[in-house]
Amino acid sequence: MFESIAVSSGLIATLWIFIGVYVAGRFYAGFNHSTQFCSELGATGSPTEKLSPLINNYPLGFFFCFFGWYLSELSNVSSLVNVAGWLVIAHGLGTWVAGYFPMDADPFTKNPTFNCKVHSWAGFIMLLSLVVAPILVAISPTTEIIPLYFRIISVVSVIAAVYYLFTMANAIKSQSNPGIHQRISYGFQLMWLSIFSLVLM
Repeated sequence: MFESIAVSSGLIATLWIFIGVYVAGRFYAGFNHSTQFCSELGATGSPTEKLSPLINNYPLGFFFCFFGWYLSELSNVSSLVNVAGWLVIAHGLGTWVAGYFPMDADPFTKNPTFNCKVHSWAGFIMLLSLVVAPILVAISPTTEIIPLYFRIISVVSVIAAVYYLFTMANAIKSQSNPGIHQRISYGFQLMWLSIFSLVLM
């Protein structure tokens, strides 16, 4: 039972964040998923500043860490897979930190507060962890539990996530619709996590 929950945590996290962001958005009057970042739901002074971390960051951090722990404890696999597990744990820890330290109300501020700086660094660690982890899994010599099609998916997910990061950067410069690009980029990372969870079940 314990192990089955652990291995399914990657999939649970993905389903949870889609529902959690939607629910939090319903309590934020006028929130626009196209133009606003997910973190703005928990930003300082937002209507959902306290609610969003409670239903998103904190439970999500647990699921990420639980799935990462499962990967790190797998035996008879390449150490690269175990390292990928620790990176998923880092993603979970970053999720907790990003929830505890809210971003500023203005995402384009030139003078971010300490909390916003910590939030941004946590977000960077979250991003990097789920860019490196799929690469490690893709190049790992473990063939028994990681089929070729999933290695291909791992590479594609990284390329897609990074591509939409660049499009998000352009959207931020033009202050147009960065929310869409952020969600697509992170969506590819979560897709990888979900499929990996299903492959291991």
